[in-house]
Amino acid sequence: MTTMDASPRAGTLTAHLDAGLLSPVRAGTPVEAAVGDGAWLQAMLDAEAALARAQARCGTVPAQAAAAITAAARADHLDVRELALAARETANPVVGLVKAFTAVVAERSPLAAEYVHRGSTSQDVFDTGAMLVARRALTPTVADLRAAADALGALAAEHRDTVMAGRTLALHAVPTTFGLKAAGWRQSLLDAAERLERVELPVALGGAAGTLAGYLQYAGEGADPATVLHELGAAFADETGLAEPVLPWHALRTPVADLAAALAHTTGALGKIAADVLVLTRTEVGEVAEPSVAGRGASSAMPHKRNPVLATLIRSASLQVPALAAVLLQCLPAEDERSAGVWHAEWQPLREALRLTGGAAHTAVELARGLSVHADRMRANLAATGGQLVSERISAVLAPRLGRTAAKELLGHASLLATRTGLPLAEILADLPQLAGVLSREEVADLLDPAGYTGLAGPLVDRALAGFQPVRRWPC
Repeated sequence: MTTMDASPRAGTLTAHLDAGLLSPVRAGTPVEAAVGDGAWLQAMLDAEAALARAQARCGTVPAQAAAAITAAARADHLDVRELALAARETANPVVGLVKAFTAVVAERSPLAAEYVHRGSTSQDVFDTGAMLVARRALTPTVADLRAAADALGALAAEHRDTVMAGRTLALHAVPTTFGLKAAGWRQSLLDAAERLERVELPVALGGAAGTLAGYLQYAGEGADPATVLHELGAAFADETGLAEPVLPWHALRTPVADLAAALAHTTGALGKIAADVLVLTRTEVGEVAEPSVAGRGASSAMPHKRNPVLATLIRSASLQVPALAAVLLQCLPAEDERSAGVWHAEWQPLREALRLTGGAAHTAVELARGLSVHADRMRANLAATGGQLVSERISAVLAPRLGRTAAKELLGHASLLATRTGLPLAEILADLPQLAGVLSREEVADLLDPAGYTGLAGPLVDRALAGFQPVRRWPC
């Protein structure tokens, strides 16, 4: 008889931890530590400390108080589980955090405790913390994207002229090269890295309803509003290393939406690689293989299986992040100056999108560096359709001699006969009376060589690896 009760051996604390059991793509990767509860708590404390230092620079908080607040701003001084439970009573973790953190500061400096969270609001701290978490998560993610792109660049150069079947709608189309495929993967990752680097991560500074009234009030009688706005915003941005927004963005969620879109694009680029690898590694295709590691990919039931684990993990992330991004994008139409439930709905999807993207990028580095390319299988698979893979070339050669329509109909008929009879297309064409005196057997055989019909694949690889930058013609 089974039971739904958790094992007592698990321990109370362990039972509350999200250890990645159901999300192996990010388990043990650098991004996991960057977005965990402890990291998020530290980021919010960093926001509180940075705000105090910024106010000290503006003369509204004593320098000694800011220093004491900064010294006390360590996550290990607080109990993250207690803060999580306390958040059920306030609908956000900052209220309990401020109370607990103020107590920590008071133990060290009662005077400094008076200046914790001075003039601020929960959303200022949480959103600034979220942007700090995002920046810290994106740093290893972008590094991994570029490392994977470097490995793919090496593959593209090595296999510039390795001919393989190009496939459209799951079927052989025309020949291509593995070098061009790898160059395409590489370019997608570079594009994704650039998008992530361009995403603006701003501080949040608005006060209770986006007017900064509390900050202005604490600046004292006679404080110039324009000076407070300029100096405090600039100092806070400088202390955090984040951008300074034009306006408070409590209810203007563009920064989160932009980040979500970039994360979805990134996992889409990674997912494309994974999808291709999963197809090419099929037993009956066998054109590539993931790096071999003892014990990896083992089946619980089938001893012969060595499953493509890395591509599977990456693809799992690529299917989840766009859905998470959709949640974040639909939070754009938030009501009033702070939403009830809309802002709150962002938190977990944002964290999950960051760590899934980072986990997938980290996994892609190992996949790209260790991917085995089986050129012999590529050559064998080219022959699977008996030359029909290059029928487009024959049609193009015959068009000026027989007419475009007649040439296309002739090749369509010949390809159908080849499929029905199982004979090579070259033999079918050689026996067609319409081609007597038009093409010799030798010419047909030469034209049907897949290696001679890869178009500009080689030069395209060269251009991509040379860092070609297209001319941007919009906006004018």
